Amino acid sequence: MAGAESPGLARGSSWTWRPVARDALLARAFHSCTELRGRFYLVGGLLEGGARVPSSDTVIFDPAGGQAVRLAARGSPLRSHHDAALVGGRWLCVVGGWDGSRRLATVAALDTESGVWEVWTANPGNSPPAGLSSHTCTRLSDRELRVSGREGGTRTQRRYGSIYTLKLDHSTRTYCTPPSWIYNFQDGLTFCSKPDFLFHKGTLAKRYNIRIFSENPNLCTNSYKEEGCHTVSRSGHCAALLPTAGPHPGHQLLLFGGCNSVEPEVAGQWSHGKIKEEPPVAPRLMEQLARLVSSGQGLQQGPQSLRHHSCSVVGPFAVLFGGETLTRARDTICNDLYFYDTRESQTNVRRKGGGKDT
Repeated sequence: MAGAESPGLARGSSWTWRPVARDALLARAFHSCTELRGRFYLVGGLLEGGARVPSSDTVIFDPAGGQAVRLAARGSPLRSHHDAALVGGRWLCVVGGWDGSRRLATVAALDTESGVWEVWTANPGNSPPAGLSSHTCTRLSDRELRVSGREGGTRTQRRYGSIYTLKLDHSTRTYCTPPSWIYNFQDGLTFCSKPDFLFHKGTLAKRYNIRIFSENPNLCTNSYKEEGCHTVSRSGHCAALLPTAGPHPGHQLLLFGGCNSVEPEVAGQWSHGKIKEEPPVAPRLMEQLARLVSSGQGLQQGPQSLRHHSCSVVGPFAVLFGGETLTRARDTICNDLYFYDTRESQTNVRRKGGGKDT
């Protein structure tokens, strides 16, 4: 992790904080903020301290014009402590969260073309988590999301973090787990995910008297698939899908914060070609970040006990900012800035920002 002091105060640096907008519509916490075609969609959140019932607002912020407007969308859900991901360049999918009375694991989607909220349905055989809040939801493709968080209801939660794969079908407004295959084992109907031995399915089918009843890649048996591995218990963390360097390049999903550990945790790995490469959207910013990290400014320490912070991926960098820290007895809100560098030539050391208000 590479970090920096407050950019406006760093020696020899031209980085400064510049206010973009001040608007009462932007005053909220525990909401989601998703970029689409140069505009930011803010969904839900809590509008004042101590509030328990979340907002159903959807606000669109245009940074070019510095203007925020409330979207008059029908069916806007009450949500806070949720996460959102863009699917198909059109649907803003809100996954899980708090509705004022319980934690949810459902999916609601805003059709940004029609301006209408839709409730997507789980396919039959639904077995979702009991509830998810302060979790992360990361887009892997237009049909697959990776959800990481601590499952639980209003009274109890697991003592570890779970990782789920969530399949979406925007054409049918449904969500499901990865494709399943139905087999007839000794005349007993069984559902199972596609096993590796299907490459030799002909020989094995004869040996074990297995008859393939259906091999439908669109058939789904559950809404969520819980992966076999767990993470440490995290809440209010962030997730960054980052490229991996070295002789075997690919991608990995890293979790930052949400617990006492300063170390990021891997919540998924994919080989080269499994994740579609996106062209850099801000190549100049990526170059500026590279120079700032190489300048050696900042302190060598990662974000300990940091939660509810922002996270942006800029090329090989994960940029973490703000949030609250549990390491302080007072003034838990911080303005620290952190960088995580995935480039092969870097050592990924951690440097804690100065934490000064700007």
